[in-house]
Amino acid sequence: MTQKDTDPKTSLIEAIYKRRSVRGYLNKKIPEHILQRIFQIAQQAPSNCNVQPWRVMVATGRTRDRISKAMTDKVNAGIEPNQDYEYRGDFSGDYRKRQVDCAVALYNTMGIERTDKQGRKRALLRNYEFFDAPYMAFLGMAAHFGTTVALDVGMYAQNLMLTLAAFGLHSCAMGSMRNYPDIVRKEFDLTSETKILCGIAFGYEDPAVPANRTRIDRAPVESNLVIRT
Repeated sequence: MTQKDTDPKTSLIEAIYKRRSVRGYLNKKIPEHILQRIFQIAQQAPSNCNVQPWRVMVATGRTRDRISKAMTDKVNAGIEPNQDYEYRGDFSGDYRKRQVDCAVALYNTMGIERTDKQGRKRALLRNYEFFDAPYMAFLGMAAHFGTTVALDVGMYAQNLMLTLAAFGLHSCAMGSMRNYPDIVRKEFDLTSETKILCGIAFGYEDPAVPANRTRIDRAPVESNLVIRT
């Protein structure tokens, strides 16, 4: 029996609808052959001229714990992020409404009131604890690449998250993982030539975590799509 014979029978459409942002994980390892297979499949992502520009660094075990602690310590100390790429999140109109609706739904599920400063700080720190996920994938690319190549890395990220869903796993794409890139570079012996775009926490969902009950609807397709003949 080959490895492909043990692949799940989940269809692409099923994987798309299964994928969601999970913010609470079990301390459970993924079998090594499954982990390797997931990244083999994700590697089939398209890219400009097939350059395959993504750099993927997966932290687990002690490496994962060191990175998490170092990032958490910086947040607790009030040290400002030093992202490789500036966050451009100036949302307005419908975009701002969706952002707020998402936050309200999540915090309501977690039982955190708007005035609960301690609760909100705790929710922030959960990002840097990786939501207890035993695996964190940091996605990066070479410093000389620009926006077009970043799109390729984004397509790789989608491939990875859909493949995880097909295998019965869950994930959470996290822009906060680019906030302290020097920590990541130190742990993986990277030079400053590798810039960090984002992270993806992944593993087996812990259904007991309240945040995982959050569900966010999508806007009608007509709000994003125009077809003309």
